[in-house]
Amino acid sequence: MQGAIQSFLSHGNVVKTAVLQRIRLINPMLRPVVFSRSESVSSARMEEHGFESTTISDILKAKGKGADGSWLWCTTDDSVYDAVQSMTQHNVGALVVVKPGEQNSIAGIITERDYLRKIIVQGRSSKSTKVGDIMTEENKLITVTPDTKVLRAMQLMTDNRIRHIPVIDDNGMIGMVSIGDVVRAVVSEHREELNRLNAYIQGGY
Repeated sequence: MQGAIQSFLSHGNVVKTAVLQRIRLINPMLRPVVFSRSESVSSARMEEHGFESTTISDILKAKGKGADGSWLWCTTDDSVYDAVQSMTQHNVGALVVVKPGEQNSIAGIITERDYLRKIIVQGRSSKSTKVGDIMTEENKLITVTPDTKVLRAMQLMTDNRIRHIPVIDDNGMIGMVSIGDVVRAVVSEHREELNRLNAYIQGGY
């Protein structure tokens, strides 16, 4: 999946290019008109809609505050067993970790990968090991802000081989998005961009 996402990132404008090439093949006489309009009249509208403009904030709004995974957390003193139970119950692959009594201050993150690598592979007991002993600590976390563009978040996740990324603002932790959330947002945006190009071709712009 990582390779497919990386390829997607590297060829983000292929859809647009293919559509415009298709226009040229169907009717070469349209080429100067299409490109000149694309560069002038329609540029403001395209800019307004914003190709590749979706932000992490948009994803969080779509998920909603009650969505599983957006606000799930455990404490550093919880057992790994309880944390994994919570992940299983809510069908998520990671939990935000906070210090006891400090729910707004992120201490780290625990993921399925942490469980596999640091408990299962090492033969440790999940019931006697605390989350704080195996989590990825806050100073090592890769994070994004609500204003981060979705494609930037996807790049960070693929470059660092992570599947979950906390969202932080000036007041602290406000949510978390997964690689699935990000991929769905990018695919949706490309679909909308294709629809806008089609509308432009049909004279909608």
